Amino acid sequence: MPRPAETRTQPVNIAPATRDKLRKSLLSWYERNARALPWRAERARRDPYRTWLSEVMLQQTGVAAVIPYYREFVERWPNVSALAAAPREEVLAAWAGLGYYARARNLHAAAQILAGAGFPETEAGWRALPGVGIYSAAAIAAIAHGLPTNVVDGNVERVMARLHATQTPLPTAKPELRKLASALVNDERPGDWAEALMDLGAIVCTPRAPKCGECPWRKNCAAEAAGDPERFPRRTPKPQRPQRFGAAFLVQKRGKLWLVRRPERGLLAGMAALPSTTWRAQTWGKREALALAPGEGAWRKVGEVRHVFTHFALSLDVYAANVSPSGEGWWGDASALPSVFKKAVDMGRSVRACGQLVRVRTAFTKNANSP
Repeated sequence: MPRPAETRTQPVNIAPATRDKLRKSLLSWYERNARALPWRAERARRDPYRTWLSEVMLQQTGVAAVIPYYREFVERWPNVSALAAAPREEVLAAWAGLGYYARARNLHAAAQILAGAGFPETEAGWRALPGVGIYSAAAIAAIAHGLPTNVVDGNVERVMARLHATQTPLPTAKPELRKLASALVNDERPGDWAEALMDLGAIVCTPRAPKCGECPWRKNCAAEAAGDPERFPRRTPKPQRPQRFGAAFLVQKRGKLWLVRRPERGLLAGMAALPSTTWRAQTWGKREALALAPGEGAWRKVGEVRHVFTHFALSLDVYAANVSPSGEGWWGDASALPSVFKKAVDMGRSVRACGQLVRVRTAFTKNANSP
């Protein structure tokens, strides 16, 4: 059955003269307005290691959050051999708080491959590495190797959808928007072109309140001509996130926390964590949860943490007690903990200080520091 007429959009063939005009105006704008980012330093932009590192960190995470992590990583591990030789636990600990922790595990695994085999020089070669997807491989190939690849992230999708007033909603429109972006790619300055498109979306063609008066493509933009750029890209409504429930256990001794290692598979795999129950669709009763506590004692509920992951929302009851912990674990600090457990620790310590039950509600978006 064909799709309804209002969602059916044919890819636009861009005339060579129009394509050349769009490219020239955007590259000229980029020369004046490019963002000053640490991985774009003259030396770094030709360095595959730093390009790869920054692109992995930028997957689903905003630039402002990435910058301090990037700087710490290149200071501690200035090349891929140093990163490959680092214990995985140190890499995971350095990543703590940046979110989407599978990226850190894949980064370390890929570093060990690259340290032995060297850096790929093709888009396909980068795509074969753990944690390097279609977008990242294209971006690295363009920026580090000067290859004319089609680099399409969320910023570029938004720019293309507005430039052409694409009616097809996301995510259905993704292949169409990739084809529209591909029509503008050529051999001239492919790295600059990729970064210019991303900067246009990040600085001017923003999701809300786009600065159309500053856009080098304003005269060619179909969404601007229609008078409602914010209507694009159109989106299919997202289903409601499932809700899950769990409990975490806070044991402190001389300023240290009793920590455990999460399983090697699943969410937050291999990360340091507070002891906790599984996270499930049903709520945990107090007696049921405390049966899994790391030691017997006078456990008391000190509050509830709410955290939003990509695919579900979590309500985590936090219990605290002065007990001698049982099972495998170690005494450590909160610096290496994922955000959800850092929130639990902060709650427990604040309750300890003021002696009252509290509830923390913090919603994390896709581009914030959420795992």
